[in-house]
Amino acid sequence: PAAVADSMRPVRPEFVPAPDTTREEMETLQSDVAAAATWTDDFGFAVESVGAADRPLSAPDSDPPLVAGVDQAFLDDRAVSVVVVSRGGTVVDRAHAVTDLAIPYIPGLLAFREGEPILAAFAELDCDPDLAVFDGSGRIHFRQAGLATHVGVTLDVPSVGVAKGLLCGTPDEGVDGREEGWRTPVRADADVTNAERGTMIGHAFQSRQYDSTRKINPLYVSPGHRVGVGTATDLVARLCDGYKLPEPTRRADASADEVKREYDGETE
Repeated sequence: PAAVADSMRPVRPEFVPAPDTTREEMETLQSDVAAAATWTDDFGFAVESVGAADRPLSAPDSDPPLVAGVDQAFLDDRAVSVVVVSRGGTVVDRAHAVTDLAIPYIPGLLAFREGEPILAAFAELDCDPDLAVFDGSGRIHFRQAGLATHVGVTLDVPSVGVAKGLLCGTPDEGVDGREEGWRTPVRADADVTNAERGTMIGHAFQSRQYDSTRKINPLYVSPGHRVGVGTATDLVARLCDGYKLPEPTRRADASADEVKREYDGETE
């Protein structure tokens, strides 16, 4: 196997989340992370080359990028963090780390609970992902520094956050019962610091919908680092492939469950 990719080590080690700090220190660090983040497109692949299938949806002259999906499972007081890297529909690398959890889940401080395990998993990769997609928020966050932003800035990798619920911010329109493909801006409100009120920080995006009376809730997509707000949602739309969740995080979720079962078996 190839040597561990240097770029998957922290480029900004001062931002590595340490769970043994005070809440005030955590929030101050998040503000510093947000100030260091870039929310404009800064990556070396064509958006049109991104897709969940083996063959890109368009831009046939462009190589599909390496897209990392990031997710976690939990085993008692430990986190199982998994990164699965795909090019188009083909998995080319995967890595995981199992580490102790030092703090409980606190809304807005997820990176301090799960950031170290995720960084440990990234450090085990043998390739450099072009894009990382997280099961968690990016800029849609109280201090514009959700998990996707925090890890993205720490590693300096283009990143996108995909959350199943809205942490903060206000959508321009009601989100219930929307048709597949619909999106509306999510804007900073009084709960979001480090941003002028009304700033667009992400989208509510209806990635999948049923024709029946059963309805699927939208995703809340926001840039983590080196990706613009509109581009983040465009990328996620191309990666969902007919499912609610993007293929990279679906694969990471399945892989995390597999690793968890392996560790469960060892402890029986």
